[in-house]
Amino acid sequence: MRPEPDNRRVALAATLGGLLLGCLDFIWIKYVPYPVGNLGNSSAVWAVAAYLFGFWVRSGKLRAAAGAAVALVVAVPGYYATAALVQGDDWAVLWATTSLLWMCFGVLAGVIFGIAGTWTHGAGWRQVVGPALPAAVLFAEAGLEIRRIGDPSYGNDPIWDALIRIALGLLVLALAGRTNRQRALALVAALPLALAGLAAFLIAGFR
Repeated sequence: MRPEPDNRRVALAATLGGLLLGCLDFIWIKYVPYPVGNLGNSSAVWAVAAYLFGFWVRSGKLRAAAGAAVALVVAVPGYYATAALVQGDDWAVLWATTSLLWMCFGVLAGVIFGIAGTWTHGAGWRQVVGPALPAAVLFAEAGLEIRRIGDPSYGNDPIWDALIRIALGLLVLALAGRTNRQRALALVAALPLALAGLAAFLIAGFR
């Protein structure tokens, strides 16, 4: 078993990892073809990144939550700075209201999914709910895409977006679970969590 990272490594990984996440996310959207390229527009993918950060930290809910939140907050200006450098977007977007709103969402997602990452290494209900949460947010976003099927603005494109997110959710469960029983229980737990996540997306204004 690898040693757990100390606080200094956690802080460094949060800062540099967040910048890298934001930069790569923009580049992914710009250069990777649809439908895979559309994952760059996925807030669920950022939530999974926070989960992976917590999984890497292994223990210490406060360290995992704070580090994952910092990473997602830093990723926002990293994204917009890359957009300004690569395609000449306005630098003022970095401190616009929308950027600040995404940073607030980043804090919330970082805390929830960072802690979930540490739970995966735990025992009892935590090792079930831990991997269930990142799968659930991907399933919830797939639900959003399913709602868009047939809409004149989207056509049938959301079918691919939904299928990719469902596949990623199942992949997360397969990789994070240590036994088939844990994976099955996490899948069962992910389904109601996904419905709650879909409701949260709709309340937050995602359509």
